[in-house]
Amino acid sequence: MPATLHYDNDIAVLTLGTDENRFSPDWLDAVGAHLDTVERDARGLITIGTGKFYSNGLDLEWLLAHGERAEEYVARVQALLARLLTFPLPTVAAINGHSFGAGAMLGMAHDYRVMRADRGYYCFPEVDIDIPFTPGMAALIQAKLTPQAALTAMTTGHRFGAAEALAAGLVDGTAAEPELLGAALARITPLAGKNPATVAGIKTTMFGNVTAALC
Repeated sequence: MPATLHYDNDIAVLTLGTDENRFSPDWLDAVGAHLDTVERDARGLITIGTGKFYSNGLDLEWLLAHGERAEEYVARVQALLARLLTFPLPTVAAINGHSFGAGAMLGMAHDYRVMRADRGYYCFPEVDIDIPFTPGMAALIQAKLTPQAALTAMTTGHRFGAAEALAAGLVDGTAAEPELLGAALARITPLAGKNPATVAGIKTTMFGNVTAALC
């Protein structure tokens, strides 16, 4: 199933899909369109997956079949990360399950992350699948983690469960699966209502070096 959008009062909840939620071109189109709607209609954004997966990141099957479009594809993924990093509304990723590679980077692009306590791994497996980080992706991760946490996450391929992810600063909170969306709503609701232009301006200044590397 594709990404879908609904609202909890004036907070947008973007469900990334019902499978591994990999970043196919069609998925990128759908998410981009939903983000346009969120910017217009909402006061905050939560993203969440369904079942076992938040997102497994790049659509490697599509990429292998369309190698001639690899540069264009990676540019689109990085543009999405940059957009979320500087989004004009508060953002929370509700990490309901496995979050790997670019899917984990998508979480890092949010302001905050809340992870399911009892299931799922947060992982950057690039070192084990021989895919070096682009400068922009590396800059994103390093902007959100301490140097030692970034080194461990990026060079070991370690799979962080929720407790480890919280201790390392990968996520900002944990919750049991039935309470995960509620925990994300509780975190984001007090933050809603700021001037979107001001929020976007502050984030753009904060993460200027990252967005320059991504774009």
